Amino acid sequence: MKITLNVWRQKGASDVGRLATYEVPDVSPDSSFLEMLDVLNQRLIEKGEEPIAFDHDCREGICGMCGFMINGVAHGPEAATTVCQLHMRKFKDGDALTLEPWRSRAFPVLKDLVVNRSAFDRIVQAGGFISVATGNAPDGNAIPIPKRTADLAMDAAACIGCGACVASCPNGAAMLFVSAFVSKLNLLPQGQSEKKERVRRMVEQMEKEGFGSCTNYEECEAVCPKEIGTHFIARLNRDFLGSAITGPGQTSSASGGAG
Repeated sequence: MKITLNVWRQKGASDVGRLATYEVPDVSPDSSFLEMLDVLNQRLIEKGEEPIAFDHDCREGICGMCGFMINGVAHGPEAATTVCQLHMRKFKDGDALTLEPWRSRAFPVLKDLVVNRSAFDRIVQAGGFISVATGNAPDGNAIPIPKRTADLAMDAAACIGCGACVASCPNGAAMLFVSAFVSKLNLLPQGQSEKKERVRRMVEQMEKEGFGSCTNYEECEAVCPKEIGTHFIARLNRDFLGSAITGPGQTSSASGGAG
């Protein structure tokens, strides 16, 4: 099959950037999207041209490194799929595809399809951890956790921090990402002692990074490769409100359970 690519090329953050067109013949329908780009880059290198820069690492849909817009859709047309796991059989012979980086003020473009997502790292550093001294690691079954609560925490923990939610949100909000990181800790007994401080710090850092506000478009849920739901945003709002009402030294009536 033959594919036409209109790829965003940008040498650096200060460069204006532009779309460049490339014809990619003899594309195997069994190759992944990134493998197709690998073949194109090899041909560009052989011609003495600059290869297309794009993020990637595990290529197994786990690490969250890859990701860009394909015809205006984060990670492409297949639901619950990262771009590294998207295969060319999803497209037709002769298709023209436009590839662009995540578009967000908080994710400045570094080069071509690569953006700086360190804002996510700083949000996690602000509170996405448990620092309470607990001594030696307890037995895995020593703390009973209701199955529904454990399942919800695991659903939240599935977030890979790829940034598709931010890129797809008309407001550039990071609420789905932050809510997943807050919820996976706040739902569990181990995260309760720092619950109020955690949500406050992470939300404050999110606002400092310049992400937009959530207005319930739910585009984030639609493109999330791990199918994380916006009900976690409702939990984040509830936990943040509870923290603001009770203060850091008081007990909130809001439970971290699965109610």
